[in-house]
Order: sequence, then structure tokens, then C-alpha cells
Amino acid sequence: MVYLKNLTVSVSNKIILDNLNFEFKKNKVYALMGPNGSGKSTLAYTIAGHPAYLTDKKSKLIFNGKNIVKEPPEKRAKDGIFLSFQSPLSLGGVTVFQLLRLALSGIKDPLSVKQEIDKLAKKLHIKKELLSRSLNDGASGGEKKKLELLQAVLLNPKLLIFDEIDTGVDVDALKIIAQFLDGFKKNRTIILITHYNRILKYIRPDKVLVMTAGRIVKEGDYHLAEQVEKEGYAAIKS
Repeated sequence: MVYLKNLTVSVSNKIILDNLNFEFKKNKVYALMGPNGSGKSTLAYTIAGHPAYLTDKKSKLIFNGKNIVKEPPEKRAKDGIFLSFQSPLSLGGVTVFQLLRLALSGIKDPLSVKQEIDKLAKKLHIKKELLSRSLNDGASGGEKKKLELLQAVLLNPKLLIFDEIDTGVDVDALKIIAQFLDGFKKNRTIILITHYNRILKYIRPDKVLVMTAGRIVKEGDYHLAEQVEKEGYAAIKS
């Protein structure tokens, strides 16, 4: 699904990711862990095509067999890459239906979009009043993350990257989000960027990756996340 080959990324002439080589496969859930500043979010933004993150000439980012390293973010999104944000922004005067109706224009008719939003909102336990407000207006941390997940499902991407989807989320919302994601992974690749093990108690990753200083320093199964929680990143690195 996504293959990083000699991926070196810099921001303001400072190297953040250093020669990464890894393949994220279809039908798999990956947990990406690491201390602050290790390069987790940089990797997410690079895959999504953020223009501030510059790749060197040897870097390749293969998505579905094609090198997309020079493609703009809107093309990557259209081709099936979805990135959620740590702190979802509010959009004044724009409801989730209006946003998705525009994004899916020519793909799904407005009535189908509305029906799917209502159906998913019930599954995710999203209050009806939130759907009629401006996007994320007055929503709690957990509600914002649920709304982002709803958007992801409607857009039907091939690759989903969730940057700290468990931050600011209570245990009930966390269970709902994790269980929903677990049922949505077929024919997709899911990358969960997290500092903590708690979401991984409800959705078991196929592989846990630990990053430090712009490199993937260790790989393992879900037991590695438990080790990180118990011993910390310094012990893992050593």
C-alpha cells in the first residue's frame, strides 16, 4: 500500500526524517509511537503532501505502485490518503453535511450523503445537534475525533492516518472509536500515531513501530506498546 524508500525529510533546512525504509501493507493496522520530536507527525504530513516538508532527491514515497513524492496534497487526498489532525479545527458556518456534500460532489448525490451521515452518527454515538452546528462548534475532544472519523468513512480512503486520535478522548468514546476502526480496516491501511497504549487495548495493531530522532528504531507486535508504557522510550532505544 505505502512504501517509504530512502525517505529523508527536512523542514527549514533541518533534517527530521533520516533515510526511512518501510512498507505499510493493506489490511493492517500500525501503531506509530515515539517521544515528542521523534518525527511521527512529520511522517504523517509528508505522506499527506504538506508543502513545508521537503524530501531529498533520493526519497521515494510509493502509494499503490506509484511514486507520489512530487504530487500535491489535493491529488493524494483524491487518490485515497486521509490524515486526521491532533486538534481538529472548527469551520464557522459549515456543517459536516455541507463539507462532505462538496467533497463528494459528482461521486455521491446529496441525499445519499445525508443518509450515510445520519447512519454513521448513530453508530459513533454522535449527537444530532452536533450535525446541525458548524463543524466542531462546541464539540468536546472526543466528539471532534468522532466527527473526523465520520468524515474519513464517508470519503472512503485507502490509507487512514490518525494523529493522536486518543488525545482528549474519554474511555467510552475511545472504545467506540477503536471498535469502529477495527471493523473498517478491510482493504485499507490504518496508521495510529499515539503516545499511549490505551487505544491499543481496544484495537490490536498488527505491528508497533517506535521512532526516535527521525528513524524507526524498533518493530514488534502489540507487546512492544506494553513494553514502552512500562519501561519508557529510553529503555527501548538502548
